[in-house]
Amino acid sequence: MSGRPNFLLFITDQHRADHLGCYGSPDVRTPHIDALAAQGCRFDHFHVATPICQPNRASLMTGRLPSVHGLQMNGRELSLGERTFVQTLHEAGYQTGLVGKCHLQNITTIPAPWPAAGQRLPQDALQAFPGRYGQEVWKRWEDDPAFELDLPYYGFEQVRLTIGHADEQHGHWRRWLREQTPEADRLIGPDNAMPTPGLALAALRQAWRTRVPEELYPTSYIASQTCDMLARMAGAGQPFFVQCSFPDPHHPFTPPGRYWDLFHPDDVTLPASFHAEPTDPPPPLRWLREQRRGNPAFRPGYGSFAGSEQEVREALALNHGSLAHIDDSIGRVMAQLRALGLDDNTVVMFTSDHGDLLGERGLMFKGGLHYPALTRVPFIWRDGAAAPATGSSKALTQTIDIAATVLDRAGLQPANGMQGASLLPLVSGEATAVREQLLIEEESQRSDFGMDRRVRMRTLRDHGHRITIYDGQPWGELVNLRDDPLELRNLWDDAASLSLRRELMERLARTMLSAADQSPYPGAAA
Repeated sequence: MSGRPNFLLFITDQHRADHLGCYGSPDVRTPHIDALAAQGCRFDHFHVATPICQPNRASLMTGRLPSVHGLQMNGRELSLGERTFVQTLHEAGYQTGLVGKCHLQNITTIPAPWPAAGQRLPQDALQAFPGRYGQEVWKRWEDDPAFELDLPYYGFEQVRLTIGHADEQHGHWRRWLREQTPEADRLIGPDNAMPTPGLALAALRQAWRTRVPEELYPTSYIASQTCDMLARMAGAGQPFFVQCSFPDPHHPFTPPGRYWDLFHPDDVTLPASFHAEPTDPPPPLRWLREQRRGNPAFRPGYGSFAGSEQEVREALALNHGSLAHIDDSIGRVMAQLRALGLDDNTVVMFTSDHGDLLGERGLMFKGGLHYPALTRVPFIWRDGAAAPATGSSKALTQTIDIAATVLDRAGLQPANGMQGASLLPLVSGEATAVREQLLIEEESQRSDFGMDRRVRMRTLRDHGHRITIYDGQPWGELVNLRDDPLELRNLWDDAASLSLRRELMERLARTMLSAADQSPYPGAAA
Protein backbone atom coordinates (compact mmCIF):
# COMPACT_ATOMS: atom_id res chain seq x y z
CA MET A 1 0.00 0.00 0.00
CA SER A 2 1.39 3.41 -0.95
CA GLY A 3 1.71 6.27 1.50
CA ARG A 4 -1.22 8.13 -0.04
CA PRO A 5 -4.41 7.98 2.06
CA ASN A 6 -7.50 5.99 1.23
CA PHE A 7 -10.92 7.64 1.35
CA LEU A 8 -14.28 6.22 2.44
CA LEU A 9 -17.30 8.50 2.02
CA PHE A 10 -20.61 7.58 3.65
CA ILE A 11 -23.60 9.53 2.35
CA THR A 12 -27.27 9.31 3.32
CA ASP A 13 -30.30 10.66 1.47
CA GLN A 14 -32.57 13.37 2.89
CA HIS A 15 -30.98 13.50 6.33
CA ARG A 16 -30.83 16.73 8.32
CA ALA A 17 -27.84 17.46 10.54
CA ASP A 18 -29.68 17.48 13.86
CA HIS A 19 -30.84 13.90 13.41
CA LEU A 20 -27.59 12.47 14.74
CA GLY A 21 -26.53 11.99 18.33
CA CYS A 22 -23.27 13.86 17.71
CA TYR A 23 -25.28 16.84 16.44
CA GLY A 24 -27.43 16.97 19.56
CA SER A 25 -30.44 14.74 18.84
CA PRO A 26 -31.93 13.33 22.06
CA ASP A 27 -33.78 10.60 20.16
CA VAL A 28 -31.77 8.94 17.41
CA ARG A 29 -29.43 6.00 18.00
CA THR A 30 -26.25 6.51 15.96
CA PRO A 31 -23.26 5.33 18.06
CA HIS A 32 -21.05 4.39 15.10
CA ILE A 33 -21.49 7.74 13.33
CA ASP A 34 -21.07 9.49 16.68
CA ALA A 35 -17.77 7.62 17.14
CA LEU A 36 -16.50 9.00 13.84
CA ALA A 37 -17.34 12.50 15.03
CA ALA A 38 -15.62 11.89 18.37
CA GLN A 39 -12.45 10.79 16.58
CA GLY A 40 -12.55 13.48 13.90
CA CYS A 41 -13.88 16.95 13.16
CA ARG A 42 -17.61 17.72 13.07
CA PHE A 43 -18.68 20.70 10.95
CA ASP A 44 -21.60 22.44 12.66
CA HIS A 45 -22.49 24.94 9.92
CA PHE A 46 -22.28 22.74 6.85
CA HIS A 47 -24.90 23.50 4.18
CA VAL A 48 -25.79 22.13 0.76
CA ALA A 49 -25.25 23.93 -2.52
CA THR A 50 -28.94 23.22 -3.18
CA PRO A 51 -31.44 21.20 -1.12
CA ILE A 52 -32.34 18.99 -4.11
CA CYS A 53 -30.98 15.49 -4.65
CA GLN A 54 -29.56 15.30 -8.18
CA PRO A 55 -28.11 18.84 -8.28
CA ASN A 56 -26.42 18.63 -4.89
CA ARG A 57 -24.94 15.22 -5.63
CA ALA A 58 -23.52 16.74 -8.81
CA SER A 59 -22.11 19.61 -6.72
CA LEU A 60 -20.47 17.10 -4.40
CA MET A 61 -18.84 15.32 -7.34
CA THR A 62 -17.70 18.44 -9.22
CA GLY A 63 -17.08 20.95 -6.42
CA ARG A 64 -19.22 23.39 -8.40
CA LEU A 65 -22.55 25.13 -7.82
CA PRO A 66 -25.57 23.90 -9.82
CA SER A 67 -25.72 27.13 -11.86
CA VAL A 68 -22.21 26.29 -13.07
CA HIS A 69 -22.26 22.52 -13.60
CA GLY A 70 -25.69 22.78 -15.23
CA LEU A 71 -27.62 20.09 -13.35
CA GLN A 72 -29.80 22.65 -11.61
CA MET A 73 -32.91 20.54 -11.02
CA ASN A 74 -34.02 16.94 -10.80
CA GLY A 75 -34.65 15.66 -14.30
CA ARG A 76 -31.46 17.01 -15.86
CA GLU A 77 -28.33 14.90 -16.09
CA LEU A 78 -24.74 15.76 -15.20
CA SER A 79 -22.86 16.40 -18.40
CA LEU A 80 -20.30 13.75 -19.21
CA GLY A 81 -18.06 16.70 -20.00
CA GLU A 82 -17.98 17.77 -16.34
CA ARG A 83 -14.87 16.69 -14.46
CA THR A 84 -15.52 15.02 -11.11
CA PHE A 85 -12.95 14.85 -8.34
CA VAL A 86 -13.33 11.05 -8.49
CA GLN A 87 -12.14 11.17 -12.10
CA THR A 88 -9.09 13.16 -10.97
CA LEU A 89 -8.36 10.56 -8.28
CA HIS A 90 -8.78 7.74 -10.81
CA GLU A 91 -6.37 9.40 -13.24
CA ALA A 92 -3.85 9.78 -10.40
CA GLY A 93 -3.83 6.03 -9.77
CA TYR A 94 -6.59 5.67 -7.18
CA GLN A 95 -8.96 2.74 -7.26
CA THR A 96 -12.49 4.18 -7.27
CA GLY A 97 -15.75 2.54 -6.34
CA LEU A 98 -19.38 3.40 -5.65
CA VAL A 99 -21.92 1.24 -3.82
CA GLY A 100 -25.55 2.34 -3.55
CA LYS A 101 -27.27 5.41 -4.85
CA CYS A 102 -25.64 7.63 -7.46
CA HIS A 103 -28.36 9.77 -9.15
CA LEU A 104 -26.13 11.81 -11.45
CA GLN A 105 -28.41 10.80 -14.33
CA ASN A 106 -32.19 10.46 -14.50
CA ILE A 107 -33.81 7.43 -12.88
CA THR A 108 -37.24 7.64 -14.60
CA THR A 109 -38.72 8.62 -17.96
CA ILE A 110 -41.77 10.34 -16.43
CA PRO A 111 -42.50 13.48 -18.50
CA ALA A 112 -41.19 16.69 -16.95
CA PRO A 113 -43.82 19.19 -15.71
CA TRP A 114 -41.75 22.03 -17.20
CA PRO A 115 -41.98 23.19 -19.87
CA ALA A 116 -45.71 22.68 -20.14
CA ALA A 117 -47.47 21.79 -23.36
CA GLY A 118 -47.06 24.61 -25.85
CA GLN A 119 -44.10 26.17 -23.99
CA ARG A 120 -41.29 24.01 -25.35
CA LEU A 121 -39.12 25.62 -28.00
CA PRO A 122 -37.78 23.45 -30.82
CA GLN A 123 -34.12 23.73 -29.75
CA ASP A 124 -32.06 24.05 -26.58
CA ALA A 125 -29.21 26.58 -26.65
CA LEU A 126 -26.91 24.08 -24.91
CA GLN A 127 -26.20 20.77 -26.62
CA ALA A 128 -25.38 17.65 -24.62
CA PHE A 129 -21.76 16.57 -24.36
CA PRO A 130 -21.37 13.30 -26.29
CA GLY A 131 -21.91 10.09 -24.36
CA ARG A 132 -24.60 7.74 -23.07
CA TYR A 133 -27.21 9.28 -20.80
CA GLY A 134 -30.18 7.71 -19.06
CA GLN A 135 -27.95 4.96 -17.66
CA GLU A 136 -29.70 5.05 -14.27
CA VAL A 137 -33.26 4.78 -15.60
CA TRP A 138 -34.68 1.91 -13.57
CA LYS A 139 -36.82 0.47 -16.35
CA ARG A 140 -33.80 -0.09 -18.57
CA TRP A 141 -32.31 -2.25 -15.83
CA GLU A 142 -35.63 -4.03 -15.38
CA ASP A 143 -36.26 -4.67 -19.09
CA ASP A 144 -32.72 -5.78 -19.93
CA PRO A 145 -31.09 -8.19 -17.44
CA ALA A 146 -27.71 -7.49 -19.09
CA PHE A 147 -27.93 -3.70 -18.86
CA GLU A 148 -24.88 -2.11 -17.20
CA LEU A 149 -23.22 1.27 -16.77
CA ASP A 150 -20.43 2.46 -19.03
CA LEU A 151 -17.35 2.37 -16.80
CA PRO A 152 -15.68 4.38 -15.49
CA TYR A 153 -18.91 6.15 -14.57
CA TYR A 154 -18.09 9.77 -13.69
CA GLY A 155 -14.74 8.46 -12.48
CA PHE A 156 -16.00 5.34 -10.65
CA GLU A 157 -14.37 2.21 -12.08
CA GLN A 158 -16.37 -0.21 -9.90
CA VAL A 159 -20.09 0.31 -9.23
CA ARG A 160 -22.80 -1.67 -7.47
CA LEU A 161 -25.86 0.47 -8.10
CA THR A 162 -29.19 0.88 -6.36
CA ILE A 163 -31.88 3.01 -8.01
CA GLY A 164 -34.86 4.54 -6.22
CA HIS A 165 -36.08 4.51 -2.63
CA ALA A 166 -37.62 2.38 0.12
CA ASP A 167 -37.88 -1.35 -0.60
CA GLU A 168 -38.73 -0.78 -4.29
CA GLN A 169 -35.20 -0.12 -5.51
CA HIS A 170 -33.76 -1.43 -8.75
CA GLY A 171 -30.33 -1.80 -10.31
CA HIS A 172 -27.85 -4.34 -9.02
CA TRP A 173 -29.75 -4.75 -5.74
CA ARG A 174 -32.99 -5.95 -7.38
CA ARG A 175 -31.07 -8.45 -9.51
CA TRP A 176 -29.21 -9.69 -6.43
CA LEU A 177 -32.44 -9.98 -4.41
CA ARG A 178 -33.97 -12.18 -7.08
CA GLU A 179 -30.93 -14.43 -6.86
CA GLN A 180 -31.40 -14.78 -3.10
CA THR A 181 -35.09 -15.73 -3.11
CA PRO A 182 -37.72 -16.68 -5.71
CA GLU A 183 -40.19 -14.67 -3.62
CA ALA A 184 -38.35 -11.37 -4.23
CA ASP A 185 -41.07 -9.53 -6.13
CA ARG A 186 -43.71 -10.60 -3.61
CA LEU A 187 -41.76 -9.01 -0.75
CA ILE A 188 -41.54 -5.54 -2.25
CA GLY A 189 -43.80 -2.49 -2.16
CA PRO A 190 -46.89 -1.26 -0.32
CA ASP A 191 -49.23 -3.79 -1.91
CA ASN A 192 -47.20 -6.66 -0.45
CA ALA A 193 -46.53 -5.03 2.92
CA MET A 194 -47.52 -6.31 6.35
CA PRO A 195 -50.70 -4.72 7.72
CA THR A 196 -50.27 -1.50 9.72
CA PRO A 197 -53.78 -0.45 10.78
CA GLY A 198 -54.05 3.15 11.87
CA LEU A 199 -50.79 4.27 10.26
CA ALA A 200 -51.55 7.67 8.71
CA LEU A 201 -48.53 7.62 6.39
CA ALA A 202 -49.63 4.25 4.99
CA ALA A 203 -52.77 5.90 3.64
CA LEU A 204 -50.50 8.31 1.75
CA ARG A 205 -48.32 5.41 0.54
CA GLN A 206 -45.39 7.12 2.23
CA ALA A 207 -44.69 4.31 4.72
CA TRP A 208 -45.27 0.57 4.81
CA ARG A 209 -43.94 -2.37 6.80
CA THR A 210 -41.82 -4.22 4.27
CA ARG A 211 -41.62 -7.97 4.03
CA VAL A 212 -38.00 -7.71 2.84
CA PRO A 213 -35.86 -9.16 5.68
CA GLU A 214 -33.22 -6.97 7.29
CA GLU A 215 -30.37 -8.96 5.77
CA LEU A 216 -31.79 -8.52 2.24
CA TYR A 217 -32.84 -4.88 2.53
CA PRO A 218 -30.91 -2.34 0.37
CA THR A 219 -29.14 -0.78 3.38
CA SER A 220 -27.71 -4.17 4.39
CA TYR A 221 -26.83 -4.99 0.78
CA ILE A 222 -24.94 -1.72 0.41
CA ALA A 223 -22.94 -2.36 3.57
CA SER A 224 -22.08 -5.92 2.46
CA GLN A 225 -21.07 -4.86 -1.03
CA THR A 226 -18.93 -2.07 0.43
CA CYS A 227 -17.17 -4.58 2.68
CA ASP A 228 -16.52 -6.81 -0.34
CA MET A 229 -15.21 -3.87 -2.38
CA LEU A 230 -12.84 -2.85 0.40
CA ALA A 231 -11.50 -6.40 0.58
CA ARG A 232 -10.86 -6.48 -3.18
CA MET A 233 -9.12 -3.12 -3.14
CA ALA A 234 -7.05 -3.82 -0.03
CA GLY A 235 -4.63 -6.13 -1.83
CA ALA A 236 -4.28 -4.19 -5.05
CA GLY A 237 -1.32 -2.04 -3.97
CA GLN A 238 -2.98 1.28 -4.80
CA PRO A 239 -4.99 3.68 -2.62
CA PHE A 240 -8.75 3.83 -3.03
CA PHE A 241 -11.76 6.11 -2.88
CA VAL A 242 -15.00 4.29 -2.04
CA GLN A 243 -18.40 5.95 -1.77
CA CYS A 244 -20.97 4.06 0.32
CA SER A 245 -24.29 5.71 -0.53
CA PHE A 246 -27.49 4.83 1.36
CA PRO A 247 -30.86 5.78 -0.25
CA ASP A 248 -32.51 5.95 3.20
CA PRO A 249 -33.90 7.65 5.29
CA HIS A 250 -35.63 9.35 2.32
CA HIS A 251 -39.39 8.70 2.16
CA PRO A 252 -41.26 6.43 1.63
CA PHE A 253 -40.25 5.01 5.00
CA THR A 254 -39.74 1.23 5.05
CA PRO A 255 -37.19 0.35 7.75
CA PRO A 256 -37.09 -3.46 7.86
CA GLY A 257 -37.48 -5.92 10.69
CA ARG A 258 -36.74 -4.65 14.18
CA TYR A 259 -35.97 -1.17 12.87
CA TRP A 260 -39.65 -0.62 11.97
CA ASP A 261 -40.82 -0.21 15.57
CA LEU A 262 -37.51 0.60 17.24
CA PHE A 263 -38.96 4.06 17.95
CA HIS A 264 -42.54 4.83 18.90
CA PRO A 265 -44.28 7.91 17.47
CA ASP A 266 -45.45 9.00 20.93
CA ASP A 267 -41.87 9.10 22.19
CA VAL A 268 -40.16 11.21 19.52
CA THR A 269 -39.33 14.87 20.06
CA LEU A 270 -41.14 17.31 17.80
CA PRO A 271 -39.10 20.20 16.35
CA ALA A 272 -39.16 23.32 18.51
CA SER A 273 -40.94 25.21 15.73
CA PHE A 274 -43.71 22.65 15.19
CA HIS A 275 -46.41 24.59 17.06
CA ALA A 276 -44.80 28.03 16.62
CA GLU A 277 -46.65 30.89 14.96
CA PRO A 278 -44.33 32.71 12.54
CA THR A 279 -44.35 36.49 12.20
CA ASP A 280 -44.97 37.84 8.67
CA PRO A 281 -44.34 34.45 7.06
CA PRO A 282 -43.47 34.48 3.34
CA PRO A 283 -46.23 33.50 0.89
CA PRO A 284 -45.01 29.89 0.42
CA LEU A 285 -45.32 29.17 4.14
CA ARG A 286 -48.72 30.89 4.35
CA TRP A 287 -49.96 28.94 1.33
CA LEU A 288 -48.89 25.59 2.78
CA ARG A 289 -50.60 26.31 6.09
CA GLU A 290 -53.77 27.39 4.26
CA GLN A 291 -53.82 24.05 2.43
CA ARG A 292 -53.88 22.23 5.75
CA ARG A 293 -57.03 24.15 6.72
CA GLY A 294 -58.82 24.32 3.38
CA ASN A 295 -57.47 21.38 1.40
CA PRO A 296 -56.51 18.63 3.87
CA ALA A 297 -56.04 16.14 1.03
CA PHE A 298 -53.02 18.12 -0.19
CA ARG A 299 -50.23 15.66 0.57
CA PRO A 300 -47.87 15.51 -2.44
CA GLY A 301 -45.11 12.94 -2.32
CA TYR A 302 -42.77 15.16 -4.35
CA GLY A 303 -42.73 18.37 -2.25
CA SER A 304 -43.55 20.21 0.94
CA PHE A 305 -46.92 20.04 2.69
CA ALA A 306 -48.32 20.92 6.10
CA GLY A 307 -48.75 17.65 7.97
CA SER A 308 -50.68 16.58 11.01
CA GLU A 309 -48.94 15.86 14.30
CA GLN A 310 -49.63 12.15 13.83
CA GLU A 311 -48.03 12.16 10.36
CA VAL A 312 -44.98 14.01 11.65
CA ARG A 313 -44.55 11.73 14.65
CA GLU A 314 -44.85 8.62 12.48
CA ALA A 315 -42.32 10.01 10.00
CA LEU A 316 -39.85 10.91 12.74
CA ALA A 317 -40.08 7.48 14.35
CA LEU A 318 -39.57 5.68 11.04
CA ASN A 319 -36.83 8.10 10.00
CA HIS A 320 -35.00 7.31 13.23
CA GLY A 321 -35.43 3.59 12.62
CA SER A 322 -33.91 3.91 9.16
CA LEU A 323 -31.00 5.87 10.62
CA ALA A 324 -30.39 3.18 13.25
CA HIS A 325 -30.18 0.59 10.45
CA ILE A 326 -27.75 2.82 8.53
CA ASP A 327 -25.65 3.35 11.65
CA ASP A 328 -25.43 -0.38 12.34
CA SER A 329 -24.42 -0.89 8.70
CA ILE A 330 -21.72 1.75 8.98
CA GLY A 331 -20.48 -0.11 12.05
CA ARG A 332 -20.11 -3.24 9.90
CA VAL A 333 -18.13 -1.38 7.25
CA MET A 334 -15.85 0.23 9.83
CA ALA A 335 -15.22 -3.19 11.39
CA GLN A 336 -14.19 -4.46 7.94
CA LEU A 337 -11.86 -1.49 7.50
CA ARG A 338 -10.16 -2.33 10.79
CA ALA A 339 -10.00 -6.06 10.02
CA LEU A 340 -8.21 -5.28 6.74
CA GLY A 341 -5.68 -3.11 8.55
CA LEU A 342 -6.77 -0.03 6.60
CA ASP A 343 -8.16 2.12 9.40
CA ASP A 344 -4.98 4.08 10.14
CA ASN A 345 -4.49 5.15 6.52
CA THR A 346 -8.09 5.92 5.60
CA VAL A 347 -9.97 9.21 5.74
CA VAL A 348 -13.60 8.49 6.59
CA MET A 349 -16.27 11.09 5.82
CA PHE A 350 -19.99 11.24 6.52
CA THR A 351 -22.53 13.60 4.93
CA SER A 352 -26.00 13.77 3.30
CA ASP A 353 -27.32 15.21 0.06
CA HIS A 354 -29.96 17.45 1.73
CA GLY A 355 -32.28 17.60 4.72
CA ASP A 356 -35.97 17.07 5.43
CA LEU A 357 -38.51 19.35 7.10
CA LEU A 358 -39.92 16.51 9.24
CA GLY A 359 -42.11 18.79 11.34
CA GLU A 360 -40.30 22.14 11.06
CA ARG A 361 -43.11 24.75 11.17
CA GLY A 362 -45.50 21.80 10.92
CA LEU A 363 -44.23 20.93 7.44
CA MET A 364 -43.12 17.67 5.83
CA PHE A 365 -40.60 16.61 3.21
CA LYS A 366 -38.87 19.30 1.09
CA GLY A 367 -38.95 21.83 -1.72
CA GLY A 368 -39.00 25.58 -2.29
CA LEU A 369 -37.86 26.61 1.21
CA HIS A 370 -34.38 27.29 2.59
CA TYR A 371 -34.81 26.58 6.28
CA PRO A 372 -31.83 24.85 7.93
CA ALA A 373 -33.82 21.62 8.27
CA LEU A 374 -33.40 21.39 4.49
CA THR A 375 -30.07 23.09 3.82
CA ARG A 376 -27.96 22.07 6.85
CA VAL A 377 -26.54 18.57 6.68
CA PRO A 378 -23.88 16.71 8.64
CA PHE A 379 -20.27 16.59 7.57
CA ILE A 380 -17.72 14.63 9.56
CA TRP A 381 -14.04 14.31 8.61
CA ARG A 382 -12.12 11.58 10.41
CA ASP A 383 -8.52 11.04 9.27
CA GLY A 384 -7.00 7.82 10.58
CA ALA A 385 -3.48 9.19 10.11
CA ALA A 386 -3.93 12.66 11.62
CA ALA A 387 -5.93 13.68 14.68
CA PRO A 388 -7.74 17.00 14.22
CA ALA A 389 -6.66 20.10 16.11
CA THR A 390 -10.31 20.68 16.97
CA GLY A 391 -13.26 18.34 17.40
CA SER A 392 -15.72 20.72 15.77
CA SER A 393 -15.78 23.73 13.50
CA LYS A 394 -18.28 26.57 13.33
CA ALA A 395 -16.96 27.76 9.97
CA LEU A 396 -19.44 28.26 7.13
CA THR A 397 -18.84 25.23 4.92
CA GLN A 398 -20.67 23.57 2.07
CA THR A 399 -21.07 20.45 -0.07
CA ILE A 400 -18.85 21.94 -2.80
CA ASP A 401 -15.94 21.90 -0.31
CA ILE A 402 -15.75 18.09 -0.13
CA ALA A 403 -14.11 17.71 -3.55
CA ALA A 404 -11.40 20.29 -2.85
CA THR A 405 -10.71 18.82 0.59
CA VAL A 406 -10.29 15.26 -0.70
CA LEU A 407 -7.98 16.36 -3.50
CA ASP A 408 -5.94 18.45 -1.09
CA ARG A 409 -5.51 15.51 1.28
CA ALA A 410 -4.51 13.31 -1.68
CA GLY A 411 -1.88 15.85 -2.71
CA LEU A 412 -3.66 16.72 -5.97
CA GLN A 413 -4.51 20.09 -7.49
CA PRO A 414 -8.16 21.13 -7.96
CA ALA A 415 -9.46 21.71 -11.46
CA ASN A 416 -9.97 25.22 -12.79
CA GLY A 417 -13.63 26.06 -12.19
CA MET A 418 -13.98 24.17 -8.93
CA GLN A 419 -15.57 26.56 -6.43
CA GLY A 420 -15.20 24.81 -3.09
CA ALA A 421 -12.49 25.41 -0.52
CA SER A 422 -10.26 22.84 1.14
CA LEU A 423 -11.30 22.36 4.76
CA LEU A 424 -7.94 20.99 5.85
CA PRO A 425 -6.85 24.36 7.33
CA LEU A 426 -9.93 24.20 9.58
CA VAL A 427 -9.17 20.64 10.64
CA SER A 428 -5.52 21.42 11.38
CA GLY A 429 -6.33 24.60 13.28
CA GLU A 430 -4.48 26.81 10.80
CA ALA A 431 -7.68 28.73 10.03
CA THR A 432 -11.10 29.36 11.56
CA ALA A 433 -12.97 30.30 8.37
CA VAL A 434 -12.88 29.67 4.62
CA ARG A 435 -15.59 32.16 3.57
CA GLU A 436 -17.78 34.94 4.97
CA GLN A 437 -21.09 33.76 3.51
CA LEU A 438 -22.74 30.89 1.67
CA LEU A 439 -24.69 30.97 -1.58
CA ILE A 440 -27.50 28.39 -1.77
CA GLU A 441 -29.36 27.88 -5.05
CA GLU A 442 -32.56 26.12 -6.05
CA GLU A 443 -34.34 25.54 -9.35
CA SER A 444 -37.53 23.52 -9.73
CA GLN A 445 -39.64 22.22 -12.57
CA ARG A 446 -42.78 23.01 -10.58
CA SER A 447 -44.71 26.20 -9.85
CA ASP A 448 -45.42 25.37 -6.22
CA PHE A 449 -47.22 27.41 -3.53
CA GLY A 450 -49.80 28.77 -5.99
CA MET A 451 -47.10 30.77 -7.78
CA ASP A 452 -47.46 31.82 -11.40
CA ARG A 453 -44.07 30.41 -12.41
CA ARG A 454 -41.68 27.65 -11.45
CA VAL A 455 -39.68 28.06 -8.27
CA ARG A 456 -36.24 29.63 -8.69
CA MET A 457 -34.47 30.75 -5.50
CA ARG A 458 -31.21 32.14 -4.21
CA THR A 459 -30.15 32.45 -0.57
CA LEU A 460 -27.26 34.23 1.10
CA ARG A 461 -26.43 32.96 4.56
CA ASP A 462 -23.79 34.07 7.05
CA HIS A 463 -23.52 33.63 10.81
CA GLY A 464 -25.84 36.56 11.45
CA HIS A 465 -28.50 36.61 8.75
CA ARG A 466 -30.27 34.77 5.96
CA ILE A 467 -31.86 36.43 2.96
CA THR A 468 -33.84 34.45 0.37
CA ILE A 469 -35.29 35.72 -2.90
CA TYR A 470 -37.61 34.10 -5.43
CA ASP A 471 -37.47 34.83 -9.14
CA GLY A 472 -40.12 37.30 -10.29
CA GLN A 473 -41.55 37.89 -6.80
CA PRO A 474 -41.58 41.24 -4.94
CA TRP A 475 -41.38 39.46 -1.58
CA GLY A 476 -38.63 37.49 0.06
CA GLU A 477 -37.37 36.34 3.42
CA LEU A 478 -34.95 38.11 5.77
CA VAL A 479 -34.03 36.61 9.13
CA ASN A 480 -31.79 37.75 11.98
CA LEU A 481 -30.19 34.49 13.06
CA ARG A 482 -28.72 35.83 16.28
CA ASP A 483 -32.03 37.16 17.62
CA ASP A 484 -34.21 34.52 15.96
CA PRO A 485 -32.37 31.18 15.71
CA LEU A 486 -35.58 29.31 14.82
CA GLU A 487 -36.09 31.72 11.88
CA LEU A 488 -39.70 32.50 12.74
CA ARG A 489 -39.77 36.26 12.15
CA ASN A 490 -39.52 37.50 8.57
CA LEU A 491 -38.04 41.02 8.47
CA TRP A 492 -38.41 41.54 4.73
CA ASP A 493 -41.09 44.22 5.13
CA ASP A 494 -39.80 45.54 8.46
CA ALA A 495 -39.07 49.25 8.01
CA ALA A 496 -36.24 49.19 10.54
CA SER A 497 -34.53 46.42 8.55
CA LEU A 498 -34.66 48.12 5.15
CA SER A 499 -30.99 49.16 5.19
CA LEU A 500 -30.00 45.63 6.22
CA ARG A 501 -32.05 44.18 3.39
CA ARG A 502 -30.30 46.46 0.90
CA GLU A 503 -26.89 45.52 2.25
CA LEU A 504 -27.61 41.79 2.05
CA MET A 505 -29.07 42.11 -1.44
CA GLU A 506 -25.86 43.78 -2.59
CA ARG A 507 -23.79 41.06 -0.95
CA LEU A 508 -25.96 38.42 -2.62
CA ALA A 509 -25.40 40.06 -6.02
CA ARG A 510 -21.64 40.21 -5.47
CA THR A 511 -21.53 36.60 -4.28
CA MET A 512 -23.45 35.47 -7.35
CA LEU A 513 -21.00 37.39 -9.55
CA SER A 514 -18.02 35.73 -7.90
CA ALA A 515 -19.69 32.36 -8.45
CA ALA A 516 -19.77 32.75 -12.24
CA ASP A 517 -17.95 29.99 -14.09
CA GLN A 518 -14.24 30.47 -14.77
CA SER A 519 -13.77 27.31 -16.82
CA PRO A 520 -12.45 26.69 -19.40
CA TYR A 521 -9.28 28.73 -19.60
CA PRO A 522 -8.90 30.80 -22.79
CA GLY A 523 -6.83 29.25 -25.55
CA ALA A 524 -5.51 32.49 -26.98
CA ALA A 525 -5.44 36.25 -26.41
CA ALA A 526 -8.06 36.76 -29.08
